[in-house]
Amino acid sequence: MTRASEKLNISQPAITAQIKKFEQELALPLLRREGRGIALTEAGREMHRLAGRLFAAERRMEDFAAAYGSGEVGSVHIAATYLPANFLLPGWIAAFKRRHEQVELSVTTTHSGGALQRLLDLKADLAVYGGQPERHSDEIEAEELFRDELWFVVAPEHRYANRSVSLTEMMREPFVMRGEGSSTRERLFALCRTHGLPAPRVALAFSGLPEAIRAVVAGYGANFVSSLVVRDQVARGELSRVLVEDAALQNVIAVCTRRGEALSPAASNLLNLIRSMNSSG
Repeated sequence: MTRASEKLNISQPAITAQIKKFEQELALPLLRREGRGIALTEAGREMHRLAGRLFAAERRMEDFAAAYGSGEVGSVHIAATYLPANFLLPGWIAAFKRRHEQVELSVTTTHSGGALQRLLDLKADLAVYGGQPERHSDEIEAEELFRDELWFVVAPEHRYANRSVSLTEMMREPFVMRGEGSSTRERLFALCRTHGLPAPRVALAFSGLPEAIRAVVAGYGANFVSSLVVRDQVARGELSRVLVEDAALQNVIAVCTRRGEALSPAASNLLNLIRSMNSSG
């Protein structure tokens, strides 16, 4: 009792009173006299064992609360469109996981409307899209990260490689693109309508963008595509840009959250990392 009093900085009579009150609540004797001192009864030994579990659980709860509050544990669900899911998120997520290994991340790739709907349905903590600026619900807050140019690209041996041509000239070329439903394809068609030109001739259509790009690298046709997708291939000389007059279009890369709702610490850490990586180029 004396040692307990010193350790807890509570008077000995107060400790004795608390123990007696606890014994009355349990209707069990916890201490018994033994010689000149006291010892635990059988019930007291079992309660001591169970109390040890409680204190261990309390420490684990405190450790979890501290880790969760700092964003070191938890989960983040992301909904993203094709462009950021394939060409931005892998780098962002790898950098994040190197710093926060215990956080679970999941990514659902869908179209822009689907990504925003998952955010509204509480199935995603963040939505990331790339394309035209989206019209969205007032419940969603969109933060533009940067803008990405759309490029016309051809094989290096193509007669238009690294040349400046008119949109009319460019539209005479066969195009290799993704199938109907591709937002970039629709923007190319809209560009032609804006300038009163016939629709481009999509001579080859693939379900996936990588296949379409490889066909152009192999020497057939042209593609109209995000610079994020092909800039490395252009830098390596596998593809060449065509500078087309009156065709300066851009994609908006944006991240969306639910307006007025605080992010979890882990999601907040991820968003801050994305911002910092974007600002640093």
